[in-house]
Amino acid sequence: MSNAAYRNKLRVRSCGLLIEDEKLLLVELYSPITEKWTWLPPGGGVKFGETTKEAVIREFREETGLTVTVGARIHIQEMVKPPYHAIEFYYLVNRISGEIAIGSDPEVKPEDQILRNLAFLSQDEINQKETMPDFIQEKLWIL
Repeated sequence: MSNAAYRNKLRVRSCGLLIEDEKLLLVELYSPITEKWTWLPPGGGVKFGETTKEAVIREFREETGLTVTVGARIHIQEMVKPPYHAIEFYYLVNRISGEIAIGSDPEVKPEDQILRNLAFLSQDEINQKETMPDFIQEKLWIL
């Protein structure tokens, strides 16, 4: 799985936090940063001319099949692990419509897809899995 598209450039990412029945929706993907299968909130790169909220809506549709509305921004973080550098925005989202189905990452060729699973996970389940970012393990649950 190639990760060249994410190297040596600043990437702005926008991610959504969908919590239903005290569980957070996460996607499992092959992380180019850790080079491991990792669970994280749906999201991805913001396109030029797109707002971070518009990016969350698009990324949710691409990765989960869901249409969402975007609420409050609750977390911003900068991740610097050369050759990777990202500024990430995290928003609470609400489901409007759609059935959950694993999607694809359009930035990656079909034969190199990095998404493999999608699930609502409880705090305990999240703490037992390889997850990113760290704030979803504890801080998210006290908001």
